[in-house]
Amino acid sequence: MSHSTDIGQHPDIMQMRARYEAAAANPTAQLTDGLTLLAGIYLAVSPWIVGFRTLTDITVNNLITGILVALLALGYSSAYGRTYGLAWVAPVVGVWTIISPWVVSGPNNRPGVIISNVVVGAIILLLGLANMSTGMTAAKRHTPRFGTETHAHR
Repeated sequence: MSHSTDIGQHPDIMQMRARYEAAAANPTAQLTDGLTLLAGIYLAVSPWIVGFRTLTDITVNNLITGILVALLALGYSSAYGRTYGLAWVAPVVGVWTIISPWVVSGPNNRPGVIISNVVVGAIILLLGLANMSTGMTAAKRHTPRFGTETHAHR
């Protein structure tokens, strides 16, 4: 007789997801998610907007990282309770976006490439940090303090 339980149905996990979903439903979190989506879309199409699509390495880099940021933003806005564990990825991608012109293309960059990547990278970094703080605030708000938890469920 085997007994298997689905960890996704555990009351603690369901309660934790509900807390994160409630935190993501506030207007500030929704604004952050929307701006992160726009920053990701801009990063993906920036080679064609700024006009450096002939530099293939940085073009491919921006396209892939921009799509990644946009997908992360969609995940945060639609299912933050399930994607909050990935909130650290956006700030890392923001830092990568800032340094990528030098790492990917070396010293042969146009000023537009550098300015575009540094500005959008800083925006992604800041929005990613704001998104991480949404999850941390939700976790802190609902964590019992030492000595205040109840033991009625024993």
